[in-house]
Amino acid sequence: MANTHNVTEFIFLGLSPNQEVQKVCFVIFLLLYAAIVLGNFLIVLIVFASRSLRSPMYFFLSYLSFVEICYASTTAPKLISDLLAERKAISLWGCMTQLFFIHFFGGTEIFLLTVMAYDRYVAICKPLNYTTIMNRQACAVLVGIAWLGGFVHSFAQILLTFRLPFCGPNVIDHYFCDLLPLLKLACSDTFLIGLLIVANGGTLSVSCFVVLLASYVVILLHLRTRSSDGRRKALSTCASHITVVILFFGPCIFIYLRPSATLPMDKVMAVFYTVITPLLNPLIYSLRNTEVKKAVRRLWARTVKPDWKNMVPTSNVTEITFLGFSQNRDMQKLISVIFLLMYLAIVLGNGLIVVTIMASKGLTSPMYFFLGYLSFVEICYCSVTAPKLILDSFIERTVISLKGCITQIFFLHFFGGTEIFLLTVMAYDRYVAICKPLHYTSIMNRRVCGLLVGAAWGGGLLHSVGQTFLIFQLPFCGPRVLDHYFCDVHPVLKLACSDTFLIGVLIITNGGSISVISFTVLLASYVVILCSLRSQTSEGRRKALSTCASHVAVVSLFFIPCSFVYMRPCVTLPADKIVAVFYTVVTPLLNPVIYSFRNSEVKSAMRRLIDRK
Repeated sequence: MANTHNVTEFIFLGLSPNQEVQKVCFVIFLLLYAAIVLGNFLIVLIVFASRSLRSPMYFFLSYLSFVEICYASTTAPKLISDLLAERKAISLWGCMTQLFFIHFFGGTEIFLLTVMAYDRYVAICKPLNYTTIMNRQACAVLVGIAWLGGFVHSFAQILLTFRLPFCGPNVIDHYFCDLLPLLKLACSDTFLIGLLIVANGGTLSVSCFVVLLASYVVILLHLRTRSSDGRRKALSTCASHITVVILFFGPCIFIYLRPSATLPMDKVMAVFYTVITPLLNPLIYSLRNTEVKKAVRRLWARTVKPDWKNMVPTSNVTEITFLGFSQNRDMQKLISVIFLLMYLAIVLGNGLIVVTIMASKGLTSPMYFFLGYLSFVEICYCSVTAPKLILDSFIERTVISLKGCITQIFFLHFFGGTEIFLLTVMAYDRYVAICKPLHYTSIMNRRVCGLLVGAAWGGGLLHSVGQTFLIFQLPFCGPRVLDHYFCDVHPVLKLACSDTFLIGVLIITNGGSISVISFTVLLASYVVILCSLRSQTSEGRRKALSTCASHVAVVSLFFIPCSFVYMRPCVTLPADKIVAVFYTVVTPLLNPVIYSFRNSEVKSAMRRLIDRK
């Protein structure tokens, strides 16, 4: 037999070869994946935070939602990234890993749905013994069995596939690695393995589906003895479960309970059980379940709208006092001089970059177009906090009105979010310039650059509106002293006189995750760039690394402090004020230094501009 290591990677054909269709699919699947994560995460959060959802049904529902997030995350991110990639490749090990986790989370979901059917059977057919049968220990054991069943099922599937020899074609007519498309590429007789795959995957789906249907038949027969109100309530909870079961099991049975052959419509069917079912899960369980809807309303009212009968009115606090860096007057004066000099350097340095790019005919490439906007954003971003900090050093009572505090939070996150998206756009620009140099001018044309900058401003606005909206309706009726030098979400949350647990989680989700995800995308883009540089000349590598090094330096200085502050539970630390100086002052200060001293084209343009004046 040929060497099994001949094939080291596989190529996906994806959903469509048409570039325009791929762009449309990119937007659609990106929105669908975001809805899956947010919707299912919301269910997990509601079940965890609500005292009224402590029954076993909601315990299992929270695990199902978590599994849905994991299941969709096995295929969706790769699909979304491939829709923008010219070559949709995955390594052999990556393919096997994806295959394992698809069947692990898929198998776990099958067993969880079966467990949920058993829970409904006990609740409706044996209501007097429900609490004793479905106690906490029994529920934990059932969830553990579901995870173990998924693992055993996946391990068996991967064991059947792992040792297959792949020595010929490596093109998979799919958008992810699955068993049946892989069997077609093996250069050995796969008849027996095909039967075992059907026995393991297909029969598991059918047998669990039959058990589920049988349990609901028993439930329906039992409901004939109930009152009309009891029947209505029981059918309401069961209907949601049956809907999810049919949407998930129908496509799975179609794919896995047939001979080992692939059909053109397999990709469409796969979209149903990898994307559509995880998307509809939160909609079905929330819109069709009155208890979940009530819990959402109560949780929202408890965390956002204060209990006015038992609380002092929010108008008690009209202004907030900053403690600043130090209470020592001499130290305050020294700090004010240092920050005044730094702020002047930020405005002059970044302003010089903007003027240089606008006035120089040699800096018309997209990289400098984005750099001009980044420098402008740096001036605006620093101006949100630095002038107030400098003025407060000369004032005995450092205060800000409540409305002024909310306004400062809005603009801080607006310009900060815009900078995050701009840095990501600049990384994409470097990727196209280095990895696709022949198509650079056609891909990064003026219209595309304008749209990317507009998307960065729009993303910053949405991020800021989300953060400000979470803070805006909080009641402030107690302490009003802020141990910081500007208004930010975490210190302000400590002053609220209501339960801020949910808002804190949402702030982390909005602020921290956007920093970490964008930082990961940036690092991934530069890993791809570094890999592609191996095929270039030493001069080409030097020039490419020179332009990338500046960007990587700014990215690290900005993202690391942001991730430290916003990607953790809503607590404040003594080091937060020092760390905040890095992303509000130091990064905007170093931006012109890094981009001018490390970039010969910018330095030459500045000299020409000075000579011309």
